[in-house]
Amino acid sequence: MAASDLLKHWRRVLAVLGLLAAVGLLAWQRDAMTQAIARRLHADLPRFTELPAFDPYRKIFTCRHEAAVNPVPSDQAQALFEQALALDEYSLDPRYIDYGKVAGLYREAMTLGHWKAQFNLAGLYLEGKGVPFDPNEAVRLTEDLMRQGVPAAWFNMGNYYMSGVGPLQPSATVAYAFWQRAADMGSLHAQAELGKALDALIDEPPRHYNNRPIGRQMLECAFAQGSGDAAYELGLTYEVDVGDTTDRSEKQSLFAKALQRLHEGVKFGSRQCADGLSAMYYQGHIEAGHAKDPIRARRYSAIGDYLRHHPDTRLPNLDRVLPLPPADLPPWDGEVESLIDAAKAVRVTPSLPKASAELHRAVGAPGRS
Repeated sequence: MAASDLLKHWRRVLAVLGLLAAVGLLAWQRDAMTQAIARRLHADLPRFTELPAFDPYRKIFTCRHEAAVNPVPSDQAQALFEQALALDEYSLDPRYIDYGKVAGLYREAMTLGHWKAQFNLAGLYLEGKGVPFDPNEAVRLTEDLMRQGVPAAWFNMGNYYMSGVGPLQPSATVAYAFWQRAADMGSLHAQAELGKALDALIDEPPRHYNNRPIGRQMLECAFAQGSGDAAYELGLTYEVDVGDTTDRSEKQSLFAKALQRLHEGVKFGSRQCADGLSAMYYQGHIEAGHAKDPIRARRYSAIGDYLRHHPDTRLPNLDRVLPLPPADLPPWDGEVESLIDAAKAVRVTPSLPKASAELHRAVGAPGRS
């Protein structure tokens, strides 16, 4: 190709790229204008709540737990919810999951006041599984939970703004404002998300801020509510703190905290915590008085591999098979299933009341087309 032809070619390419950029800008401006109009016309919608701007350098955080404010489901609603979870178990092949039935069970539980069922149903609308793909319906269902005072719904609205779901314009500023409100309301996910952002050694906005005292408080609050993400972050941050002191007893205390947070995180179902502990026991830490322990390391590694494929698993009885030192380890046959089975909770699924069960058989799986 001659130089003149090559020059013409690149001019055309640049012209097309410029046109596409202009079209994209016009589309963005149009969408932003549409949302601005909707905000004025529907200012009462929770999605348009005017919130204080995110303050990464706040001085005070009051720990609240979401369980104190979330609606408590009835036994009947919980039974339906449990049935839906069993049909949508993570390890099952998605090709053989009847998402229509799952959505129907969630919808029925939702009508009985089960907020988690409504939360999960909103997620199905975002994925188009068992229901039509409908981001607007996902936002509407989430807003209804926001009106009920469910902290997780406020956190999810922040996620929607971060990604620009449905009618919402992407905005990290708005997303952080919603996450901040959710964290203050008690959302463990919001507390873990913001706690990780604030528990930083340096300032790198918009993802990292050096406000470790408040970040640590948020993480501890989320950890107390059963957050595996917070447990992992705390384990890492306490391990880092070991290198910031020269006092041997303080090193040992900080490292013990790191081990304890990670160990509890495994109970919450965190694969990262299990893998982290496996590495820590393989390597040891002489300064903190932490000896190598390949036997413990192997057990954590086996559990981590299992949790990689079964992330919803909870292991509240982990200490039966894998207690922290100085407790001795009980015998193990080397099979990961025996570790998991012994560490799981003894769970009794609520039975579906007779009348509801009969109605189920009469009408078939609700929500199926």
